[in-house]
Formats: sequence, C-alpha cells, structure tokens
Amino acid sequence: MEEQRRRAEATEAAGDTDTPVPAGRANGLDGYALRVPTKSLAAEGGPDGRTVPAAWGPAAMTAADAVATVDGAQERAASAPAEPEEPEEPAEPVQAPAAARSPESVPAPPTYAPAVAARPDPVAAVPWGVRVAAEAGWRLLVLAGTVWVLAKVITTISLVVLSFIAALLITALLQPTVAWLRQRNVPRGPATALTFIAGFVVMGLVGWFVVWQVQGNIDSVSSRIQEGITELKGWLLKSPFHVTEGQINHIAKNLQDAVGANTEAITSAGLEGVTVVLELFTGIVLAMFTTLFLLYDGRRIWEWFLKLVPAAAREGVAGAGPRAWRTLTAYIRGTVLVALIDATFIGIGLYFLDVPLAVPLAVFVFLFAFIPLVGAVVSGALACVVALVAGHDGVFTALLVLAVVLAVNQIESHVLQPFILGRAVRVHPLAVILSVAAGSLIGGIGGAVVAVPLVAVTNTVVGYLRSYSREQALRMTVPPRGATALAVAPTPPPRHSEHPADE
Repeated sequence: MEEQRRRAEATEAAGDTDTPVPAGRANGLDGYALRVPTKSLAAEGGPDGRTVPAAWGPAAMTAADAVATVDGAQERAASAPAEPEEPEEPAEPVQAPAAARSPESVPAPPTYAPAVAARPDPVAAVPWGVRVAAEAGWRLLVLAGTVWVLAKVITTISLVVLSFIAALLITALLQPTVAWLRQRNVPRGPATALTFIAGFVVMGLVGWFVVWQVQGNIDSVSSRIQEGITELKGWLLKSPFHVTEGQINHIAKNLQDAVGANTEAITSAGLEGVTVVLELFTGIVLAMFTTLFLLYDGRRIWEWFLKLVPAAAREGVAGAGPRAWRTLTAYIRGTVLVALIDATFIGIGLYFLDVPLAVPLAVFVFLFAFIPLVGAVVSGALACVVALVAGHDGVFTALLVLAVVLAVNQIESHVLQPFILGRAVRVHPLAVILSVAAGSLIGGIGGAVVAVPLVAVTNTVVGYLRSYSREQALRMTVPPRGATALAVAPTPPPRHSEHPADE
C-alpha cells in the first residue's frame, strides 16, 4: 500500500492530469468512476502495455488491479440471476454549475417580438364600385382611341371608303338580278355583265334626265324666280309684320355687299368645286369597277376574307356575314321601293299644282329618300321653296306642296316602311338621327347616305354574335369526351354468370 501511495504521489508530482472515465451498467461498476492519467498511459504494463492508476475511493490501485477488479465485477454481474427491469423514468438533465457553463451552452433569455398587423391588400382597400369604374374606364378609353384612329384613317382615305361602300350598296341592289339570271342557266360572266351594264345605264339615264330637265327649264325658272321675289316683296309689305320697303332694300344691299366682299372666297370655292367634280368622277369610276368584281366574284372574296379571321372566331364570323348581307340587301331594295313611291306621288302633286321643275324635284325626292327622316325633310323643303318663289300663287302653292309632302311622308312612315322593310332593319329613330348626323360630319352627303345601312348591319351582326356566344356557352356546359377522369376511365368487362341457365 505504501508503494502504491508513493507511486500516486509521484504521478501527481509529475503533473499528470486525470481524465474522468464514466462508469455504469455497461462495465458493471455502478456508482464508481475511474480517473485515468493522460500522461502516463504507456509508463507501466497492463493489458495493453499502459499503466492505468485509478482512484477507488481514497485509495489508488495499479492498472492490473483495476482491470482485474473490473473483470471480476463483470463476471459476478453475468452469473447473478436476472432481475426484472423496472421502466426507467426519463432522467432529468443535470445542469452544470453556472461557473462551469460555457457561453455557448447558456440559453439566451426569451425574446418577445411585438405583434405586427399584416398590411391590407391594396386592391381590397379600394371600394368595389371604384374598381369596376376603373376597369370600365380604361377599356372605354382604349375603345375611344381606336374609334378616333379609325375615324382619322377613314377621313384620310374617304374617297376610297365611300366608293367601296357605294359599290356595296349598288351590289346589294343588283345582286338579286344576277342570282335570277343564274337560276335561268345563264353563265356567271354574261349574267354579271348584263346586270352591270343595265344597272349603270339606268342610273346614267336618270342622271342625264335630271340635268336635261334643269337645263331646259333654267330660263323659265329664272324668270319665275324674279316674279316670285317681287310677289314675296309685295306680300311682306302687306303682311301684319310691318316690314317697310327700306328694310327690304337694306337687306338686298347687304346681300350684294357680302357677295362683292367675298368674291375671292367664291372664286376659290369654284376652284374647289372643280376639284370636287374630279374627285366625284374618280369615285364613280372606282365604285363601278368595285361593283363589277363584287358581282362576279363576291363569294370567293368572302371566302378569302374568312381565311384571314382567327380559327377561334371564324365560325361566328361565317354565320354573321350572310345575315349582314341579307339585312343590307333588304334595306337597299326596301329603300329603293319606298323612294320610288315617294318620288312618284310627290312628282304627281307638283305637276298638278303647276310647280316648275316637277320631274327634277321628284328625282331629288327619290335620291334624298336614301337618307331616312332627314332626306324627306330636305327634299320637301326644297319643293316648298321652289313653289314659293316660282309658283303662280307663291304662298298658297307652297302651302299646298307642304301638305302633299307631309301626307306622303306619313304614308311612308306608317304604311310603306313597316310593310316593305318589316323587321329586316330594326333601328331606333334616335339612332337613325345620330348616325345620319355623324355620317354627314365625316363624309358629307355620302356619309349621311351610308350611315343608316351601316348601323343596321352592325346591329344585325352584334345581335347574332351575342346569341352565338350564348349558344356556345350552353354547348360547353356538357363536358366533352375526355374532359373528366370518369370519361376516360376503363370500363370493366361485362360480368357473365357461372350458370348459363341464369343468363
């Protein structure tokens, strides 16, 4: 024992540091701990040539004694009868003293972050009505910009646009004749040529007749106008309006001065008139050639146009096109028939009232009838003015002409248009007035003529596309084959009974 104590003191004096070796149930040393010096592991012998001094309570032992003691404890533990193990309770973690803890092992004090409310969605913060108004507003702005650009383009090439629209109207008027000839086994080329020549010859004869009537009656009309002005002057002097002759002369002098002061403007207007005549001639020629090709090859032109339409919208456009053409054809034929009846009855009334230029005035009534509502007012006012200044009894004749015009217009509005046009053209009178005004501002008289048929065709196309969209939506309510997993699931084979007698 003395030798072991000296040996331990020598080891401690050499500065060995003890390394604790944990002990437990694995080596059979419950409650004991070995302290192994790290510097003298290879100093003396042992099982592997190392000296393992250990502290067993207050005494120290050699490595051989420690190993022998451990081996004996293991043998006793193995030979002892096994006792039922009791369920171990989870060991509570043993915390080291505060002085032995490293800074990393010390838990940080709990921190409590203040609760921050989530920011609301900016879109949800805007009221629903404002959002709807904004969505509709920018779409309306885009639509207005598109319409403005189209209006600028149409104004720039108004001659081409009006010529094409006039050709469409003439084609709608003449195409039934081509179809009638084709049903009589007339080839397409001769049928188109005959219809084209006959149609433009008739229109040319009507225009020539109007010019011939005006030129043949211009002298008599001028003298009648002078007489009418004199009669009108006398009627104003005798009227209850208390108009004096000096006031009438003052008005006449002001008119003469205005004409003299604007001579240059009148001259430039005359030059512009020459330009207008040239443009009119160019437009007529362009409309004639366009009409010829539309009559001969209209179907193939339409099929070529359909190829330019996207495939998703091609079916709807293909269905809307024929309906729009039927509306345009019905409008043109009905308007021509109504205009012919109006011109005939008003011309007969002017002839019996002995109004000069009765036939040219009837032709003007026919032409202005293509402008609904407004055309009847303009042609009737022109007939009344001619009757006032050129009739035998100016005021009385003008009143009679006004009565004739009003009677014919009432018959047209309440009998002819509902019976002839029917429901082919369903346009509200307010839409007619607004479209005529817009067309006259954009394209003058030509724009006023084509405004109403354009609105009628647009109304038909929009109505068809809306119904077509509803039909498409109803068809899509039934899912197509393969749209659901059940539709493509394999069907089980039919079950056969094991007993044939049961089948």
